[in-house]
Amino acid sequence: MDTQWIGYEKNDDVAWVTLNNPASMNALSGPMLEELDRVVDGLHGDADVRCVVITGAGRAFCAGGDLLGFKDDLAQPTTERFLAKLKFAQDVFDKIEALPMPVIAAVNGYAVAGGLELILCCDMILAAESARIGDGHARYGIIPGGGSSARLPRKIAANRANYMLLSAELVPATTLEQWGLVNRVTPDGELLEAAAKLSASIARHSPLGMRVIKDLLRTSMASTSAQAANAEIEAFKTYARSDDIAEGLSAFAEKRKPVFTGK
Repeated sequence: MDTQWIGYEKNDDVAWVTLNNPASMNALSGPMLEELDRVVDGLHGDADVRCVVITGAGRAFCAGGDLLGFKDDLAQPTTERFLAKLKFAQDVFDKIEALPMPVIAAVNGYAVAGGLELILCCDMILAAESARIGDGHARYGIIPGGGSSARLPRKIAANRANYMLLSAELVPATTLEQWGLVNRVTPDGELLEAAAKLSASIARHSPLGMRVIKDLLRTSMASTSAQAANAEIEAFKTYARSDDIAEGLSAFAEKRKPVFTGK
């Protein structure tokens, strides 16, 4: 795939997606979002990818949106172009959240505003010890437009989400690990190694099982506990006949590692 602002490579069953404009701290410009959209579309159609890692090149994961571009858009007679760009960014983030395989954010440096909104679409977040993460919109009189007000209160306690959006402060990764947003903090030089180990471990799981679990987790967010529990039973009606569950149970009985096919 020919891209300038997004790095993409596959290592075995793991896809690595790198925001690649370190000169702007990987700010989400229109061209970068368009490339990210194409990469994510490709991931949706690639059955060989079992896990995705998203990270940033240079000293930041992502410093947010292109504020100078926003300024130019809002100088136009109408807000149509500006709103269309916001909607496009939301659509890209929604596609990341809807990926069938697990997605890991490996956060180096800063993840601010749109950078925060991007990692909120991921299933797990690893962060370097020096990473700082925050919403940041309010600092410049901007309101969220990429989903932080929608997703953050579903990830951490409401009062902590309020603090992050209203104070606009950058919060240390170690604090966010305590708050439950960051899954693991690593020494700065060990972030990518930790992401590689975790993604490789996940890639050995059943791809079909991972997809079903992600579907169940999404369903549970809009369901009562009883409805979510019933969804597990419904999922088992078809999953119980899959090759992967048969392989997993056989491997357990035979005391060997399972080899899953995703069927």
